[in-house]
Amino acid sequence: MEIADLRIALFSGNYNYTRDGANQALNRLVGSLLALGAKVRVYSPTVEKPAFEPTGDLIGVPSMGVPFGRGEYRLATHLGRKVKRDLQKFAPNLIHLSAPDFAAHAALRWAQDHDIPVLASVHTRFETYPRYYKLGFMEPFVVWLLRRFYNRCDALVAPSQSMIDELLAMDMHDDIALWSRGVDREIFSSEKRDMEWRRSLGLADDDIAIVFLGRLVMEKGLDVFAETIVQLRKRQVPHKVLVIGDGPARGWFEDNLPGGIFAGFQTGSDLGRATASGDIFFNPSITETFGNVTLEAMACGLPVVAAGATGAASLVDDWETGRLVPPAKDKIATAAAFAEAIEPYCTNHDLRARHGAAGEAKSKEYDWEAINRVVADTYVRLVEDRRALQEAEAAEAASS
Repeated sequence: MEIADLRIALFSGNYNYTRDGANQALNRLVGSLLALGAKVRVYSPTVEKPAFEPTGDLIGVPSMGVPFGRGEYRLATHLGRKVKRDLQKFAPNLIHLSAPDFAAHAALRWAQDHDIPVLASVHTRFETYPRYYKLGFMEPFVVWLLRRFYNRCDALVAPSQSMIDELLAMDMHDDIALWSRGVDREIFSSEKRDMEWRRSLGLADDDIAIVFLGRLVMEKGLDVFAETIVQLRKRQVPHKVLVIGDGPARGWFEDNLPGGIFAGFQTGSDLGRATASGDIFFNPSITETFGNVTLEAMACGLPVVAAGATGAASLVDDWETGRLVPPAKDKIATAAAFAEAIEPYCTNHDLRARHGAAGEAKSKEYDWEAINRVVADTYVRLVEDRRALQEAEAAEAASS
């Protein structure tokens, strides 16, 4: 079977209505698949004014706003007759599920009813989310739900080896392939550093800017980031804070980061310029499965200080391209450990430059087309395996 023979129905909880790392990776994947001759149909919640134009054909699915103050995201609730008719007409030979929402569960049942293989991609650590909304008691239940969902699929793909190891340890599946992430080197490069842009924000040429890059939501570790800055100030470590991004927790972050410089949401070449104009990238999040922003910061020549958790653990080489800091017993102790790791980069120019250059060199290993080809090859394997099973069952039935 050739990649051009594939007919893929991709279900996404967010394909283009709000920009994030997961949906940008999915759009990149669809673009690669279409270039290889495959047929792709995308099913996702839609809005009147999406963040960007979708790659490929996009069909809207019924949805509702996500509760708990996250109304910018939509929750796909079911398939509906219109979507089922479109699926039937498209006649996919593989279903790809990228979020374990209600529509994905329905699509999984539809695929099983039609004897079609299913691949699920893991983009975030959903089981960690309850702890950021005072619902930590629900974490074991969420793990159970995820395990039940993923084990009904034929295979998984995950963006880092550290995430694959975590999924295996949690018995989420035993067939998990690596679908890493790439970086657009035309956007993200140390050459994009812009001193005039820095000055326009009030950063002096000799200021050391610690960068936060991403959506401003609590599950990105904003509380630990803010407490780490408190610890650095107590140590009288010279630094400034540059926040690149926006989101529902911006007000909280501004209140807890007095003196922080908020550059707001950036995209495209503006995002590359903003990232490269920082000096140190700090990512305390433990919810990442890969950490696109970490790779983008590395490509911009910034040393990275990150949580020693899934995602960053597969990207950052400790003491070579940055520092990996394991979580401590509580937030204060974790922040103190982060401050200790960040301090040398604020005071030692040579260390900062050396680790930043090493990170930029490593980022060149991440090529989108080669990475997406792995997913296409996994699709082909699953379809061929299903066809072989169907033929064997037919032959057995004929001989009995």
